[in-house]
Amino acid sequence: MKTLIMKFGGAAVATPQHFSRIADIILHRKKHYQRIVVVVSAMGETTNQLIALANEVNASPPRREYDMLVSVGERISISLLAMALAAKNQHAVSFTGSQSGIITCQNHSNARIIEVKPHRLIPILDSGSVVIVAGFQGVSRQGEITTLGRGGSDTSAVALGIALKAEKVEFFKDVLGICMDDPKIVPESPLLPHLSYDEALKIIRQGAKVLQARSVELASKNKILLHVLSFQNDLQTTQSGTLIGNIDVAREEIPIYEE
Repeated sequence: MKTLIMKFGGAAVATPQHFSRIADIILHRKKHYQRIVVVVSAMGETTNQLIALANEVNASPPRREYDMLVSVGERISISLLAMALAAKNQHAVSFTGSQSGIITCQNHSNARIIEVKPHRLIPILDSGSVVIVAGFQGVSRQGEITTLGRGGSDTSAVALGIALKAEKVEFFKDVLGICMDDPKIVPESPLLPHLSYDEALKIIRQGAKVLQARSVELASKNKILLHVLSFQNDLQTTQSGTLIGNIDVAREEIPIYEE
């Protein structure tokens, strides 16, 4: 069955009203894909607020407790999105990173993904329900909650795409795609419709914050397609944005993760 991973960042879930819009986008994609996994970040400034809260209590918080705190933001988003889909008569089930089988090393606040075991997700997907996963987080082999660092939800989405053999991973952003220059600074900057992994990494490493570099590196290892889109676009527009990768290159049969 055709599988799609959709990732929505903090700007796409900035307010409660945004969740209804996202639900509409998911329902539109559901017409074309039998299995959909949605990865979401925390709402707007939630993670920054949680970090500030931690620093008010302890200027140098223990890394384990830091991860326990900042992973809360994504759990709020996944439950709200499941509720928004239910309001539109689409059954959805939310999962934390650990429930999704995202296994990481023990490096708190900057963990790397060792493997993904999405056993709990597959029967839900096969039943026709939408799966919603909290990005940015996983669990170590020792059973500890870990987080993947800033922008880690992008890497969560790619890792799930690899494990579930998704056709591609779509990233819904507050920009039209990847442009030659930052469109928030240079509004007339031309959109780049297609990039290789190396070209995308070069732009990101020059300062563009459109994707976490780790997510592109992971996609490159496994030859999985990435598609950067605007969540504000018309629902019928599926060919816009920036495609990263080569549709004609064979995928890796055995998943390769970060460690």
